[in-house]
Amino acid sequence: MIIEPRMRGFICLTAHPKGSEQNVKNQIEYIRSKGPIAGAKKVLVIGASTGFGLASRITSAFGSDAATIGVFFEKAPVEGKTASPGWYNSAAFETEAHKAGLYAKSINGDAFSNEIKRQTLDLIKADLGQVDLVIYSLASPVRQHPVTGVLHRSVLKPIGQTFTNKTVDFHTGNVSEVSIAPANEDDIANTVAVMGGEDWTMWMDALKAENLLAEGATTVAYSYIGPSLTEAVYRKGTIGRAKDDLEATAFSITDNLKSIGGKAYVSVNKALVTQASSAIPVIPLYISLLYKIMKEEGIHEGCIEQIQRLFQDRLYNGGEVPVDEKGRIRIDDWEMREDVQAKVAKLWLEATTETLPQIGDLAGYRNDFLNLFGFEFAGVDYAAEANEVVEIESIK
Repeated sequence: MIIEPRMRGFICLTAHPKGSEQNVKNQIEYIRSKGPIAGAKKVLVIGASTGFGLASRITSAFGSDAATIGVFFEKAPVEGKTASPGWYNSAAFETEAHKAGLYAKSINGDAFSNEIKRQTLDLIKADLGQVDLVIYSLASPVRQHPVTGVLHRSVLKPIGQTFTNKTVDFHTGNVSEVSIAPANEDDIANTVAVMGGEDWTMWMDALKAENLLAEGATTVAYSYIGPSLTEAVYRKGTIGRAKDDLEATAFSITDNLKSIGGKAYVSVNKALVTQASSAIPVIPLYISLLYKIMKEEGIHEGCIEQIQRLFQDRLYNGGEVPVDEKGRIRIDDWEMREDVQAKVAKLWLEATTETLPQIGDLAGYRNDFLNLFGFEFAGVDYAAEANEVVEIESIK
């Protein structure tokens, strides 16, 4: 079939297998171009199919020759209907890893569930024995609690008062004002249940209980802080509460790993175009202004550049891992530079439907959004027939 992007709001309903393959190959090529990283050799990535999780798996495999197990929840293809992009990404990753002689297996299912945890533990036990790095990069909006059975849904809301500010429809370029009503206590509790640190703890407890963590094992979860422009709806809102919980969890996991000399970190990463961030009011406008400035300064990074720098310069630099006063790794350091943020704040005041094409990088935003689904990659013939039914080698 000929596969084209089909949009519904902030979601693309189709994904391109060849484009997704090119996406993975481009990231592998970047990692190889940067040279070897003295990193972990047996790696579990929870949330491994897109974004920072996929970049972490690629960096581990092609930067450190690591064996990787990836856990994700993706929609498989059926004839006449494409898979979700993460399925195609993971299929391409496994193919390239196996070509390079690297171990790579994947598990598709709900990472919050006891069943998928059990399946993953059994696979580690059978094939790897232990892992020395666990990346926790889940970005689900919903979690069914494995003990209570309660279905929790996260929400993006401010706390205390209504939030009103500018936003942009990145499809049309229309800049408008948006208002978001404040959260109630249930909203906050549900968002923390989905996006906080409880599930990360459950994973690490299960791995440690079955002696599947190597001596000195490291685990890293990903977070975001962002600028004052977005903090009312993000860092000081419901999601911020969840991120606070996640960051506090790093300390409790580190305490639990002391017996094996292990450590848990939260890495605060840069604002990037993801399926999740595209649905957050204010964020697309902020990112389009940020991209323009960071590209002009020569400091723009996508997921793979961020994670390569995280692994090379922070986690595996041959010395102490540098952290901020709250114990967090700050790989958002270039985004949060004072000069960069001052320029964003100035442009924010000037941003209108008419001015945004000149002062922002909306074209770059749209391109990155389409890239998530395997579209707009150079070297891919999108007018050609593509086979939508692609298998992941380790998932039968």
